[in-house]
Amino acid sequence: MTIDTFAQQKIELTFRPKKVLLVDEEAGDLKILRLTLEGQGLELFTCASFDAGILCLEAEPFDFVVVSQGGHAFEGRPVLDRAMQLDRSRPVLVLTRCIDMRCYLEAMQMGAIDYLEKPVPPADLRRFVHAHVMKAEYRINQTTA
Repeated sequence: MTIDTFAQQKIELTFRPKKVLLVDEEAGDLKILRLTLEGQGLELFTCASFDAGILCLEAEPFDFVVVSQGGHAFEGRPVLDRAMQLDRSRPVLVLTRCIDMRCYLEAMQMGAIDYLEKPVPPADLRRFVHAHVMKAEYRINQTTA
């Protein structure tokens, strides 16, 4: 379909930047995540604490969430849990410095789309986020068509 076809059918195309929430208590890791995703046509929000991440989730609708596991106690669990409570279809990626099988299984059972070890190569992170944001956009378009 061309733009003319959309105009003839009076279909309005609206594009808005996808909102991505980044939650990590490690300031250096949060900065790297932000710098990696800047300039990708995304609206980025950063939170330096898990409590702030929960407040952001409750205040704004996000298209994608990246949350740090924290440590072996899976301190990022409340952010993942709240994100799933608010919108079960929202993609949430959990990042960790310490792979822990118990935390991995728990994150996946709670609804995370993946559980990756830091540092994630920048190109891989950008591809991953865009793939899931576009997949969510496709699902939205299919339900409204």
